[in-house]
Amino acid sequence: MTDIAYAMGAPGGGGPGAGGTDPSFFIMMAVLFAIFYFLIIRPQQKKQKELKEMMASLNYGDVVLTSGGLQGKITGLTDTVVTLEVADKVRVKVSRSFVISILQKAPKEKE
Repeated sequence: MTDIAYAMGAPGGGGPGAGGTDPSFFIMMAVLFAIFYFLIIRPQQKKQKELKEMMASLNYGDVVLTSGGLQGKITGLTDTVVTLEVADKVRVKVSRSFVISILQKAPKEKE
C-alpha cells in the first residue's frame, strides 16, 4: 500500500514542473503573438485606414453604397449625415458611418 503513495509523489527535480521557467513557452507565445498580429490585427488596421480615407473623400455627386444596401447620389454632406438621392425627388438621410463604398466618383468640373 505504501508503494502507491510513493508512486503518486512529485516529479523528480530538473524538469519544467519543478518550478523552473521553460524558454520554449516564451518562444511559443511570441510566435502566437506574431501570427495574430500579421493575420488579424494588421489587416484590420489597414482596412480601418482605407475606410477613414474613403469617408474623408466623399463629395457631392458621388454614387455610394450603404451597409443597408441603398445606392444613391450624394446631395448633401455634414460631419455625421449624408443625404442620398435614391430616385427622382426621393432623398434619404443616413449616418456617414453607414457608407461602405463609393461606386462612382462625381465627374470633376473643368475650371
